[in-house]
Amino acid sequence: MKKKKIICIIFIILIVAIMLFSVVKVQNVVYKYFYPIKYEEYVYKYSEKYGIDPLLIFSIIKAESNFDEKVVSSSGAVGLMQIMESTAEEIAEDLGIKYVKGETLYNPELNIMIGVNYYARLIKAYNNDSSIALAAYNAGIGNVDDWIENEVIKDDGSDIENIPFNETNNYVRKTLRNYKIYEKLYK
Repeated sequence: MKKKKIICIIFIILIVAIMLFSVVKVQNVVYKYFYPIKYEEYVYKYSEKYGIDPLLIFSIIKAESNFDEKVVSSSGAVGLMQIMESTAEEIAEDLGIKYVKGETLYNPELNIMIGVNYYARLIKAYNNDSSIALAAYNAGIGNVDDWIENEVIKDDGSDIENIPFNETNNYVRKTLRNYKIYEKLYK
């Protein structure tokens, strides 16, 4: 009789463990649907070339365009990484890429190449601080430099909650949250 109880308990524990494993597996499948890895050939290629974590680039693309290569923001930012034409023109010239206004940024590979290069420049300019670089990616270098100079935010990114533009404040938080989720799902 004792043996049957032990076997029954083990069987129940096994069933519960299988059910929990299934829930976790289903949860990951659902999360991966909402946090996909798209355009990975280009993201990995240019992330490696410019020394940026590809999962952070997926997080930026998720926050900027939700992987819609045709999206244009109300401020005129274009494509997957939502780059302004003027910024893209400057970077394309530096990279020796032929730039065609109204076309280049709709090309996923070129958009990602330019966007990752630009983000790499920001990371370097802001002492490898991803939160400050993300703020500059969203609000512009001039705004971020002013905030740091006027001590609105610190240059070490320790007080991103003080970013004065609500859109940028939310963008930085959202992108960093996306990054944590991408790390959990894909590392």
